[in-house]
Amino acid sequence: MKQELLYLILIFALLVVPRVLQRWKLPAPLTCLVLGLLAMLAWPDRVHDPVILLLSTLGISSLFLFAGLEVDPAQLRRGAGPLAVHLLIRTVSLVGVAWLGWRYLDLGWQAAMLLALALLTPSTGFILDTLERLGLDEAERFWVTSKAIAGELLALAALFVVLQAGDPVMMGVNTGVLLAMIVGLPLLFVALGRWVVPHAPGSEFSLLVMVGMVAAYITYSMGVYYLVGAFIAGLVARLLRVRMPRLASDDNIHALRLFASFFVPFYFFHAGTGIPREALSWEAALLGVALTAVVLPLRVGVVWLQRRVLFPEEQAGTLKVSVALAPTLVFTLVLASILHQRFDLPPVIYGALLLYTTINTLLPSLLLKAPFDVDPVEDALPLAPLAPQPLAGEGLVVEVEGASGPGDGPPSPRPGGAG
Repeated sequence: MKQELLYLILIFALLVVPRVLQRWKLPAPLTCLVLGLLAMLAWPDRVHDPVILLLSTLGISSLFLFAGLEVDPAQLRRGAGPLAVHLLIRTVSLVGVAWLGWRYLDLGWQAAMLLALALLTPSTGFILDTLERLGLDEAERFWVTSKAIAGELLALAALFVVLQAGDPVMMGVNTGVLLAMIVGLPLLFVALGRWVVPHAPGSEFSLLVMVGMVAAYITYSMGVYYLVGAFIAGLVARLLRVRMPRLASDDNIHALRLFASFFVPFYFFHAGTGIPREALSWEAALLGVALTAVVLPLRVGVVWLQRRVLFPEEQAGTLKVSVALAPTLVFTLVLASILHQRFDLPPVIYGALLLYTTINTLLPSLLLKAPFDVDPVEDALPLAPLAPQPLAGEGLVVEVEGASGPGDGPPSPRPGGAG
């Protein structure tokens, strides 16, 4: 079979099949992950394709570029007090879980910390995409968004420090590069807005994606994966919204969501093809069930207790917020891969992490209003209301009083007899 036809079949499978299965509340990202796993089992020598790797890179980078654009500093300042408490509790939880991994799983401190991040960090991009379909009110959406973004900022900072801590010299160099990128990205955006955009109207989206990909590649070259650079590029673009309103406009954010919704399935498919066969064992499944039975209720319970005790709210809304923050799919997949490749994570723990993230990703679609979906634009652009249609057996008679002219009003419709 020709390679082009194989690519076409794969695109159809990743963009259509997951949508069909969503009617049974099966999240689309998990379907793509399973398809990648099945492809790895059936054709182990053919799944590592550079085209799929490129498409998956575009997917994960655009997803975190979008997540950075969704950061609203004014909203974060609005909930500064509760968010500070939330981040303090999250930091204590990360340290506690990392200590348990170091103490009982015989992991190094770096690997133990990455394991804690994989278990506790919510997938902000996907969580934001589901808010409109989870039956949350405005206040609940605000707290889910704010806590997910704050948790992701903490996780990305911790990820950078942990991955660089093994070599103090390189950590210093890469910290300097990261600071230079943070300073340079606003200058680059402003320069493009001054010298390119006036001569290429409508190019803001292309320039935003291009800069995001470059930033993602820089941080990947530093050894901290694509998502850090892409997130920083999105955040910088959002902070420039006052000076360059079209760069992070609502239209551009909507377009980026469309862009990500096409490429993100390839990331999950590629992640499925990278799962080691040794991770698919009964021992890994049992460990995954045990891990889920302990960690998931604790995560949901800590957020629920925090909101009920420190900031008293209605019980139903508190539970919705806690459940909506449960999915960890992206961070778990990314960090499990890093742990496996760079820290020799045992395949049994790898498989347990996969089962854990599968279950917590399913949780919102099972308990809340609608399934977990990687396509966030279904309700983004409401259609104009249709004109009322006549009922069966009725016609529509239009009375026109006099000749129409510049001063005449519109014709007045009234229902009439059979047409």
